[in-house]
Amino acid sequence: MNGTSPVARSKRKEPPQYSSDGRLAKHHRTNGDIDMSSADANTPTEDFDGHYEEEPRHVLPLAPGADTAEWQATIENVVRNVVSIRFCQTCSFDTDPALTSEATGFVVDAERGYILTNRHVVGSGPFWGYCIFDNHEEVDAYPVYRDPVHDFGILKFDPKAIKYMPVAALPLRPDLARVGIEIRVVGNDAGEKLSILSGVISRLDRNAPEYGDGYSDFNTCYYQASAAASGGSSGSPVVNKDGFAVALQAGGRADGASTDYFLPLDRPLRALKCLQEGKPITRGDIQCQFVLKPFDECRRLGLTPEWEAQVRKAFPKETNMLVAEIILPEGPSHKKLEEGDVLIKVNGKLLTQFIPLEETLDSSVGQTVKLMLLRGGEEVEVEIEVGDLHQITPDRFVSVSGGSFHNLSYQQARLYGVACKGVYVCEAGGSFRFDNNENGWIIQSIDQKETPDLDTFIEVMKGIPDKARVVITYKHLRDMHTLHTTVIYVDRHWAKKMKLAVRNDKTGLWDFSNLSDALPAVAPVPRKASFIQLENTSHPAVADLVKSFVHVSVTMPVKLDGFPKNRKWGMGLVIDAEKGLVIISRAIVPYDLCDITITIADSIVVEGKVVFLHPLQNYAVIQYDPKLVDAPVRSAKLSSEMISQGASTYFIGYNRIGRIVHTATTVTEMFAVTIPANSGAPRYRAVNVDAITVDTNLSGQCGSGVLVAQDGTVQALWLTYLGERNPSSHRDEEYHLGLATPTLLPVISQLQQGITPKLRLLSCEFRAIQMSQARIMGVSEEWIQKVSLVNTAHHQLFLVTKRTYERNEPAGDHLKEGDILLTLNNQLITKISELDVMYSHDYLDAVIVRNTKELHIKLPTVAADDAETDHAISFCGAILHRPHLAVRQQISKLFSEVYVSARTRGSPAYQYGLAPTNFVTHVNGKRTPDLKSFLDAVVGIPDNTYFRLKCMTFDSVPWVVTMKKNEHYFPTTELIKDPSEPLTGWRRITYEGGKKIEGEGHEGVGVAVLGEDQGEGGEGDVDGCC
Repeated sequence: MNGTSPVARSKRKEPPQYSSDGRLAKHHRTNGDIDMSSADANTPTEDFDGHYEEEPRHVLPLAPGADTAEWQATIENVVRNVVSIRFCQTCSFDTDPALTSEATGFVVDAERGYILTNRHVVGSGPFWGYCIFDNHEEVDAYPVYRDPVHDFGILKFDPKAIKYMPVAALPLRPDLARVGIEIRVVGNDAGEKLSILSGVISRLDRNAPEYGDGYSDFNTCYYQASAAASGGSSGSPVVNKDGFAVALQAGGRADGASTDYFLPLDRPLRALKCLQEGKPITRGDIQCQFVLKPFDECRRLGLTPEWEAQVRKAFPKETNMLVAEIILPEGPSHKKLEEGDVLIKVNGKLLTQFIPLEETLDSSVGQTVKLMLLRGGEEVEVEIEVGDLHQITPDRFVSVSGGSFHNLSYQQARLYGVACKGVYVCEAGGSFRFDNNENGWIIQSIDQKETPDLDTFIEVMKGIPDKARVVITYKHLRDMHTLHTTVIYVDRHWAKKMKLAVRNDKTGLWDFSNLSDALPAVAPVPRKASFIQLENTSHPAVADLVKSFVHVSVTMPVKLDGFPKNRKWGMGLVIDAEKGLVIISRAIVPYDLCDITITIADSIVVEGKVVFLHPLQNYAVIQYDPKLVDAPVRSAKLSSEMISQGASTYFIGYNRIGRIVHTATTVTEMFAVTIPANSGAPRYRAVNVDAITVDTNLSGQCGSGVLVAQDGTVQALWLTYLGERNPSSHRDEEYHLGLATPTLLPVISQLQQGITPKLRLLSCEFRAIQMSQARIMGVSEEWIQKVSLVNTAHHQLFLVTKRTYERNEPAGDHLKEGDILLTLNNQLITKISELDVMYSHDYLDAVIVRNTKELHIKLPTVAADDAETDHAISFCGAILHRPHLAVRQQISKLFSEVYVSARTRGSPAYQYGLAPTNFVTHVNGKRTPDLKSFLDAVVGIPDNTYFRLKCMTFDSVPWVVTMKKNEHYFPTTELIKDPSEPLTGWRRITYEGGKKIEGEGHEGVGVAVLGEDQGEGGEGDVDGCC
């Protein structure tokens, strides 16, 4: 049967392996597109389906001495032509996600410097890479041709750059491919420098393998052999005993069978000759996919005995014919061909194979061809105009508002059987991150204006001002029957420019140009609304609390502080309606480099800003302009009395779809929060704070809410707490717990007075211990008796489990790990909430037990002023900033103030292995103790030039990485918190060619700094993941 392979795979190299905690194993360079640490990525999440990253098989090179002398001589000549390709596809485009990988190619023109490899290596979008020859000489390479359909592309390099070995070309001989001939696959197999695998061609007439939702070849036959090639062998030459390339390695089965698929070289040879002669590579198509089917199937489709006899006589060795499989709507073949038509003749000539069909189409672009077919036994003749395949293959994309777009490609249209038209979302980020994070969206209209093509889309977007909310309709390629409608917030302030990228086949780069700057935002106007009424509650005061809840949506254009998401939503509680103050979880508002929109009464949408972030207690206070709100918003009354275990209360919460739920319940437990630290990607977590649980299943379904007394007094906030990343599921855990309101009151009081709270901290993390442990550790019976009298509900003290590293620790006594805290300022500490005394004191008189001895010490506290990130750098696709508080809570020493927080897929940082949790200590041997010295060191490095970074891993392992700078796709960008910046509160500086540019530069996509999410969704995740 000539169908597609049951399980096909391509031969790119397998992505890196990770340790159980999600971090890269030590610091080895990575070459993959999957990263398990939640902060190890800064572009929108696209879980790759494994089409290019198959399960690795252990493959051994051919044993020495197993070949004849003739084969040995052939291999010695061939290996000089084979190169290892290490490359990045720098952003998502068409079927290809942004990724970093390795593959193989071979020189086919030594004089001009042409290398043949696969199209899925070259990719359809921006490419950046280099080649390594057999003698380990390295040379830059760039694409000069990628076929619109077939799995081959051609790279160009400078032959003069290879100085220590002669460069020779491998002749292409597609005519020498035969069933039964012995072949060798010579390439970069399974990540090895060179592997030589033997096999025998078993078939020349199989259909092209299908790889799933990504790129797949079609309208060509493939060869089949058993060579057991593995990841990294894409683009390897398949050579015969005489040293001629007879095919190109392309894919294989991923189910363990040692079956490989080779692309015939007829079309690559034609493309190469066109390049050599300076002629255009014409490619014709009629938007119909044909497949090979054997005679028995063709008979069932209508092949008559008379025509079968003629075909068998003309082609005595053939057993297949071409049959129409997919006909695209509105294409040249639409309403002329039908699925199941058996192709007999083209322009009057009998034809059974792809190669002569393609020769005819490629030479007939813009002309008419005559096809004769059999349809259910009846002869049908049609004339079809041949279209230009390059015209339906996108070579440009536009980036605006965090998303990237291009015209729908023939590849995608063929895959889903839809018309080859429409605006395709190739990077569904920023404003265009829809509720589902799948790829495959087609924009139908924006702001009530249809967008049938990219040019119309551009004109529509030019007319939409910053911060506008517009209606957008879209469909998914997998379901063109369903029209989705939503309202998006158009962000044109983090990335003000709308940029167009156009492929340049002479330079191999994509040239950027600015299509338009953002129109200024329209000034908001006051709106009127009313709240819903909470039904079926016996307490009117409780029901009125719905007037104190607002919906808060947060978008983070840049990933800082190890936070794993780009978008979050939750419900905030209005604590001062006159001033527009709202309190919400820090799992929703993790830092202030963000856009906040607040929806009041499900009707009025206003902007918000961060006014306070608590460093330990998991809440943030944001503010909106109350003058814009004409609605009966009420300030929630917060209780000053601590709720207790066993107390009756009323639970009001908002579930995963934002619906309000409520029930009477009981407080089941109050305990000190102990969220595990995440060593793979340190991120904010609540410490030294009491948490509350209640006896209702609704509590686990709701990430936002309150516990409220019968008179409507709020006794506790119900918040989402961000937890650790699960090493098995790679999912970020979230906990839903209560936070008693008395601990909030001092901060809220200052904010209501217009005072920014200046908190002081003890640089420690505490854990509750029972009296049995305390006695063994040296606490006297007298103190144990005091504890039992002071706190009858919980007989506990607190042990110092971890010290936070402080940059400028004040002189004096300090707590040490293992100390047991007895009193602070003469108050016995038996509840974690009693530690709140530290927030308002420069010094604390403490009684502790250390090494079984009771000590009286004076403890200095430290200011929490530098707990938040206010300066970040994007360099080579990595996000760097000072080590944030979560890092200092988990580490005993800072190796430098240059900390890698995240990185972008397809970037130099990803390619060379500069991973999150690394500290950069030196650049080219020069110390970089802080961000300024790092920036001074890297700005002057010329583009496309290697430099050395000396780094230290989180677990204190030093290492050195050599990297190459790429300013064209990844310009160096600085983000500085600046309250005077009216739109964002942050100032942006770009460095290009060593020059400082205020705002955005000329190069790179028009996204502020690309953000990416990892893991799966949880409560409050807008897009289903992040």
